[in-house]
Amino acid sequence: MMGLFDKFKNIFNKNKIDDISKEEIDEVKKYDEALVKTREVFTSKLSLLSNKYKKVSNEYFEELEEILIMADIGVNTVMNFIDEIKKRVKKEHIESTLDLKEIIVDELFIIYVNNEVIVNKINFQDNGPTVILFVGVNGVGKTTTIGKLARKFKDEGKKVLLVAGDTFRAGAVEQIEKWGEKIGCKVVGQEKKDPSSVIYDGLEEALKNNYDVVLVDTAGRLQNKVNLMKELEKMNKVIGKLIPNAPHETLLVIDATTGQNGISQAKSFKEITNITGIVLTKLDGTAKGGIVLAIKDEVNIPVKFIGLGEKETDLKVFDIEKYIYGLFKDLF
Repeated sequence: MMGLFDKFKNIFNKNKIDDISKEEIDEVKKYDEALVKTREVFTSKLSLLSNKYKKVSNEYFEELEEILIMADIGVNTVMNFIDEIKKRVKKEHIESTLDLKEIIVDELFIIYVNNEVIVNKINFQDNGPTVILFVGVNGVGKTTTIGKLARKFKDEGKKVLLVAGDTFRAGAVEQIEKWGEKIGCKVVGQEKKDPSSVIYDGLEEALKNNYDVVLVDTAGRLQNKVNLMKELEKMNKVIGKLIPNAPHETLLVIDATTGQNGISQAKSFKEITNITGIVLTKLDGTAKGGIVLAIKDEVNIPVKFIGLGEKETDLKVFDIEKYIYGLFKDLF
């Protein structure tokens, strides 16, 4: 992946800006703004480190390790990363810390990609409704994420149905109904009813009226894993009975501001159900933007969407290159 650093310099060089669409520029700016806090604790310290140590040394690596951990990249990921950097320093006979900058960018990109084809797209079905199940603890912005994604899919011309499968939390059904009214999507839900029967009703509605996408909310409890596992198993059975091979996606919603706690949630949910992707909310409100790299490295689940602001349109399809640029903009 060598040359990524130069690629960014070319793409985002002001002289080359004419070659990029306005939409692309706006999105790059969004990443740039959202990662300001992470950049402040990360890239600026990285630059200071290069000024402090002109030559690569053990002291340099110790301080680099600390900076990466502070950005919430995660201890295990950081240790592996430092090992890789040291190997390249030895192999490529690098002595100057300035020459290390682009290797750091390259290696962080490699951590995320890990020689895989990164799939950040939703697995939409050609025939019948695409069913997307949303899981995550309370307070991470699950219902808001569903509302924002419903708006996005509707704007793309899809017929979207919302299913209020969180029938236990007071006000959860009402919250999703408000979103339905706001964006003009039908909602199926009833408080205190068994969530699986609500989902059954929702899928019957989707099949009868030719919906393209069904977004299903679920209760955000993780305290009792056994109960949650049973509940999710039951939901998956009900969904699979009505629509074979569904749900087509199970997205785990995590609040980026929780940092390492978000990693723990990802590990716990991965144990109890098949997670196909992660939605990282509130990335714009944290200095812990390194969590994106840690999640992929430690849990091996791709981030599919990220929240870069409060507006309905601020939930974006995750793009690793724009993310790395947002993280290292000051180095280019």
